[in-house]
Amino acid sequence: MRVADLLENRRQEWAELERLCTEIRASRRKSARHGELVMRFGKLYRSACSDLAMAEVYQLPPSTVDYLHDLVARAHNQLYQSNKFSWTSWWSTITVEIPKAIFNDPCVHVAGFIFFGLFALAAMLARAETRYPKFPNQITGDKALADLEKMYEKPLVGNFDHYVMAAAGYIQHNTSIGLTCFGKGPLIIPCIVELSFQAVYLGSMFGYMSRPGIQSGDNFFQFVTAHGPFELTAIALAAAAGLRLGVGLIATAGLMRIDSLKQHALRSLPIIIVSVILFFAAAFTEGFISPSPLPYAYKALFAIASSTAMMFYFIVLGYEKR
Repeated sequence: MRVADLLENRRQEWAELERLCTEIRASRRKSARHGELVMRFGKLYRSACSDLAMAEVYQLPPSTVDYLHDLVARAHNQLYQSNKFSWTSWWSTITVEIPKAIFNDPCVHVAGFIFFGLFALAAMLARAETRYPKFPNQITGDKALADLEKMYEKPLVGNFDHYVMAAAGYIQHNTSIGLTCFGKGPLIIPCIVELSFQAVYLGSMFGYMSRPGIQSGDNFFQFVTAHGPFELTAIALAAAAGLRLGVGLIATAGLMRIDSLKQHALRSLPIIIVSVILFFAAAFTEGFISPSPLPYAYKALFAIASSTAMMFYFIVLGYEKR
């Protein structure tokens, strides 16, 4: 049988495939019949691809080739089109999968313990003016502390334009800290060193400004209280995501190193996504709420509310009920 006759005899299957392109779309909500149609659709689609290749090789009439091109393209788009957005799946990912992935990740535990532990320790040592008077100076330097006092010697003032520009600057600053911790993560030791440095440096500043004799301390805490929980948590999470990549390079579990890295990169994805969100939240809070003339009680209440929300998300939602 000639190829042209063979393809001509297959027109019935082409017509069926064309009809199924419409029927499958309509049957997506009818799961009972949808599976059967998909099986038949896949078989006809593969046959149409073979027919198209044969038609091009044997130089059949252009009308037949063009028809098969259109049919195969329609079938391909129908077969591989993206699934519809599911609110249920999206909500489950946000409220179940991501907090569990973060709560149960050992890298998050290590980064959180290092950062918040050293931050609290440095703050206590820097505040103990009687026992360790020179501790903050040795960590940050005299000039940095003098500049910090000068920066907050006047009460906070600002207008809307100032807040917008400040938010943009804080986004850039916060992102650079996060990227530094994340970028050094695959090397593990540099990441831990950077994370420890940021913890001790920031903790020393907080502790120094909380000393009773520092006159600009009230203005300092008027500024940092609202956005502090977001920013500090984001730094720890960025480092944890980087550490997860570093662990993937070392603990391969029998996989090739590149495959192990890909696997651990998927595990670090929810961590870095939440870190980025918190950095942006910290930046906007730092730009619009922290420098505003709102009473300190409102800013402290905002910090308590944001800390409670993060604890609920990471611990309550992340804890796996058995």
